[in-house]
Amino acid sequence: MQVSTYLGDTYQEHVDTQVLAVGSRDGAPWVAVEDCLFHPQGGGQPADRGWLDGSEVVPVRDHESGLIVARAPEGTSLPVFTEGQPVKARIDLTARTTHAALHTAGHLIEAAGRAQGWTCVASNHFPGQARIEFTADQADARQADPQGREELTAALRETVAAAIAEDLPVTAEQDEQGQRTVHLGTLHTAPCGGTHVRSLADLAEVTLPTLKVKKGRIRVSYTASHRPL
Repeated sequence: MQVSTYLGDTYQEHVDTQVLAVGSRDGAPWVAVEDCLFHPQGGGQPADRGWLDGSEVVPVRDHESGLIVARAPEGTSLPVFTEGQPVKARIDLTARTTHAALHTAGHLIEAAGRAQGWTCVASNHFPGQARIEFTADQADARQADPQGREELTAALRETVAAAIAEDLPVTAEQDEQGQRTVHLGTLHTAPCGGTHVRSLADLAEVTLPTLKVKKGRIRVSYTASHRPL
């Protein structure tokens, strides 16, 4: 049985484990390890950058087996691994914490939008592309006016800054059905399979340019980073 180690501790950089299974898909070999340290791309979050015994790998979710498997980056190849072989897994912790900060900041912005009476309909937590999209149940004339959009953005910024200043804890729990839920203190709760910071004070340089409205959707772009470890 594969353990999703990456969900247990965002800041775990390496683990000694063993090969659980090997196989191939579309002619490309893959290897799965028992203690999976690698977060695959999904839920709006990029995949981790990782290594197995010094060889760089890209984690992907194999829907046929249900495993998270490691494949070689394009243009490279994997060494030969065998089931039961002891291996050392390692991630790029700088990239991991960047992704975790962006994902957590996205949840925080979603909470700020909900406080405005909006509903989150889409999210992207990739560096350079991060944004949360909302719809509003009631029309608001401020959305059609540049000054009004800046006022709405200022309200979001205020909510975000207050939560970070309060240093709300970021926790997660998993129910018997395997559904994982992430909490930002009592401010926000959402189902999520991503990596997150320990508390909101770990977030740095959270910026929200003035929101945009297009085809009935409110788009809030943002940037965020992790404070120095």
